[in-house]
Amino acid sequence: MAPQILCISFSDISADSRVLRQIAVLAEFGEVTTVSYGVKPPGATHHLEIDSSLPSLPQTPKGVVLLAARQYEKAELAAPAIQAALRLCAGIGFDLVVANEARALPLAHKIAGGNPVWGDMHEWAPEERAHVRSWKLLVKPFMTHVCASYLPRTHAVSVVNDSIAALYREEFGCSTVTVRNARPFEDLQPSEAVPDVIRLAHSGAAVPGRNIEGMIDAVGALGPGYTLDLYLVKARDGGKYWRTLERMAAGMDQVRFHPAVRPDELPRVLNAYDVGIFSLPPQTRNHALMLPNKFFDFVQARLAIVFSPSPETTQLIRSNDLGAVTVDFSSRALTDTIRGLTAADIASYKSNSHRAAMALSSSTDEEVERDILRAFLPVKGGRD
Repeated sequence: MAPQILCISFSDISADSRVLRQIAVLAEFGEVTTVSYGVKPPGATHHLEIDSSLPSLPQTPKGVVLLAARQYEKAELAAPAIQAALRLCAGIGFDLVVANEARALPLAHKIAGGNPVWGDMHEWAPEERAHVRSWKLLVKPFMTHVCASYLPRTHAVSVVNDSIAALYREEFGCSTVTVRNARPFEDLQPSEAVPDVIRLAHSGAAVPGRNIEGMIDAVGALGPGYTLDLYLVKARDGGKYWRTLERMAAGMDQVRFHPAVRPDELPRVLNAYDVGIFSLPPQTRNHALMLPNKFFDFVQARLAIVFSPSPETTQLIRSNDLGAVTVDFSSRALTDTIRGLTAADIASYKSNSHRAAMALSSSTDEEVERDILRAFLPVKGGRD
């Protein structure tokens, strides 16, 4: 019988590029059961769906009391979504459990019952939303407790980049491996320029705190000759924030909103543009140390790249000559940087993205994941 692998993610995996790539590798080693919000994702053999209305943190009156009283052990499995996952997984045995993000670690260990747990922390868990006061006061200490309690007994831990890895090592003495948010290589060519217009693009989640307002402001200040196309995944607020952004951009003909595109289709859609942009003020350490999906989406789309400063993205942009880095995080700096790009600059950066696309694809990261799985499932049928 093939090894049974459980993948836990409190997201809609079908729209979660990182977890989709993870499942594709897991499926090489056994039958994958996913437990998450949303419908069964590609690559899963079985799927256990959590009601999307259920929060994955203890956001009930009782849960908030537990957090406020710092009774963290009692809060570990108290979130409604975690309770639902426990019921869905009851009586099922798994050879390996994968926990995506720290909030899933107590659940993963409970279900694993001593079998191996792989914790993919993604980013720095204690400060996921530390710019929000309630998170900082109630959830950050809880996340710190979860990491301190469960990471030492987690059999493998992965993170998105080396800067985040250093935080886990310094704070929790935790050994990690780096699995970037890189995506598979796309066989594309840089698109031809369109006379008299520079086509800007941004993709990501329509959630507060991503500074989409700042990017809209920056493009509004550029004036004629520039367009910005936004491919945004609506948040779990029913599209409320999306509509706020649309109202903000009302009357700005150069800004256009598009429905979200499936992760596997995104590079081909973005390939029609010239420059991928992102500017994110560092409200948290995750913001300051970002290396997001969209960076790799832009590379595979063969775009020039303009980002705000961050150690990880700045190093990759400059070492591969992919584009420009703003001097700071202001809308004005983004406007000035984009305006400073000539048509020749953009053509050169797009060409450099094309040359770097293979090296910045996910093949290296997938092999890191396979090494983890070979260590856990050496006899039960991991196949290369």
